[in-house]
Amino acid sequence: MKLHQNRIVVKAGTSTLTNEAGKSELRAFDRLACVLADIQNMGHEVILVSSGAVAVGTNKLNMGGRPASMRMKQAAAAVGQCRIMFLYDKFFNDYDKTIAQILLNAEDMEQEEKKENLINTFDTLLEMGIIPVVNENDSVSYTEIESEDRLFGDNDMLSAVVAVLCRAKRLVILSDIDGLYDADPRLHPDARLIRRIEEIDETVYARAGGAGSRRGTGGMKTKLRAAQLAAAQGIDTVITNGKTPETLYEIVKGKPAGTLVAGKVS
Repeated sequence: MKLHQNRIVVKAGTSTLTNEAGKSELRAFDRLACVLADIQNMGHEVILVSSGAVAVGTNKLNMGGRPASMRMKQAAAAVGQCRIMFLYDKFFNDYDKTIAQILLNAEDMEQEEKKENLINTFDTLLEMGIIPVVNENDSVSYTEIESEDRLFGDNDMLSAVVAVLCRAKRLVILSDIDGLYDADPRLHPDARLIRRIEEIDETVYARAGGAGSRRGTGGMKTKLRAAQLAAAQGIDTVITNGKTPETLYEIVKGKPAGTLVAGKVS
């Protein structure tokens, strides 16, 4: 698969976009929009995969905590997605950038005609200098929210699927820590960051630990699964801290940052 050398997919998770109280962290939206706009100005084609709809909607509706029932989760997602896109539109507009919303279901990837239409849509938007903002369509699809048998599972996997679909050279998954460590850094202060992974095996997965932050659905294991999918298609994946989006400047220059899962060379 021939990759677009200047095309990058960036996944921002709930922990990056919200604060400890579960509210939208406006500074995070602003800094991310600024860096991505700058990277596009450097000649890169940028696709943003964004989580956070359920968390933001939950807060907007004053639910007091992540809802338990499917119908309330999907209602929160519908409200939250509207709010998230409003914020992205506002902050990207400050940097003279136009965005577009793309909501996906698993079926969109499984049907050849739909997949071809999606590729054409992404290519056209990128050719026009527009930044696509992608999320799973949680208000009608349950795959990210709850299903155990799913194509995406969460937006980490969705970002890898989008990177493969769009033949991006790089996938960057923004996390709540600096990357994969050889031990849990919250429990082991001397834990060391693993800078490069050539092959993801059971030993690597064993270091990933459990779930992610209480506001999101993904942990390090889901990020590694996404990286494994992307790497199999030759795509380099970097897992790094979403609280310092400026790291993206180093990544697009090919400099070390976070944990790199190297794409396999065919």
